[in-house]
Amino acid sequence: MEIKRKKTSGSISVKRLVKSFGYAVGGLRQVVCQEQNARVHLLVALCTVVAGCCFRISATEWIAVLLAIGGVMAAETFNTSIEALSDTVSSKYSENIKQVKDFAAGAVLIVALAAVIVGLIIFLPKIIALF
Repeated sequence: MEIKRKKTSGSISVKRLVKSFGYAVGGLRQVVCQEQNARVHLLVALCTVVAGCCFRISATEWIAVLLAIGGVMAAETFNTSIEALSDTVSSKYSENIKQVKDFAAGAVLIVALAAVIVGLIIFLPKIIALF
């Protein structure tokens, strides 16, 4: 099966660019509205940003925190995409589709655990210093 691509002139179209950002924002909105885990990740991200402001973390620490937040949210978005595509391919139970969904969920878990470790490395010493 051949996939047809829309031909472009090679030049940048501001109108197309704005539309593509609109689609991306709409996709993120759908993920957050439809997926409980995405809302949990977003809440934790917000708390982390507030903590970063309160503890006045360094620029390097902000980079680590923002990369961790971005990684978790991107992984959750990929996971949601894989689940939606899998459900579109077949509404019937399939062990193969279950396995694919489990792999995607596992990837989110890996990134989320890494983000927690980043948070502990940055914030735990600052919290301990308060006592």
